Amino acid sequence: MANILHIDSSPRGDRSHSRTLTGEFITAWKSAHPNDNVTYRDIGRSPVPHVDEPWIAASFTPPEDLTPELKAAIQISDELIDEFLTCDRYILGSPMHNFGITSTLKAYFDQIVRVGRTFAVTENGYEGLVKNKKALIITSRGGSYPPGSPMAQFDFQEPYIRAIFNFMGIADISFIHADNISMGDDARQQSFAAARNAIKTIVDTW
Repeated sequence: MANILHIDSSPRGDRSHSRTLTGEFITAWKSAHPNDNVTYRDIGRSPVPHVDEPWIAASFTPPEDLTPELKAAIQISDELIDEFLTCDRYILGSPMHNFGITSTLKAYFDQIVRVGRTFAVTENGYEGLVKNKKALIITSRGGSYPPGSPMAQFDFQEPYIRAIFNFMGIADISFIHADNISMGDDARQQSFAAARNAIKTIVDTW
């Protein structure tokens, strides 16, 4: 039995393409694995706070030295990290905004990427503390950014998400890109069909 954290980061509701696809994945996964637990977090419509100065002070203060004010400053971060660490697999929906991730997803990453909790600083450099986990990232994009193409240089979404998960110790990462969403009905339907085939494959093999 796996514990799955399902995260949506789109600010849109029913019109969100990434939400549609993550929802379809979870429905298919639950049908195939009815005993798995799924925790849902909607950071697109219920954003987490941005990091501020008290947060920074608290995150670099030894736990035994935290004042009540500093404990309060990282309480949400602690809750998000605890939730993250209790899960084995992550399903993340990420629309592309201006060639990168949404501001709400960036705020979420800033809350959970924390020294002593999800990474450590050692004699040999940084070490991710989140081990033996898997992540599936489902994106929606107006255009297409295949490796080796002229447009690839504008993709700051996949490299950043991959780097963040790698930094925390998660190397088993899969991406499904719903590309060309803004390139007309035919292109959008072809992209959705390809994404749904990829979802079926991952449900069957993940």
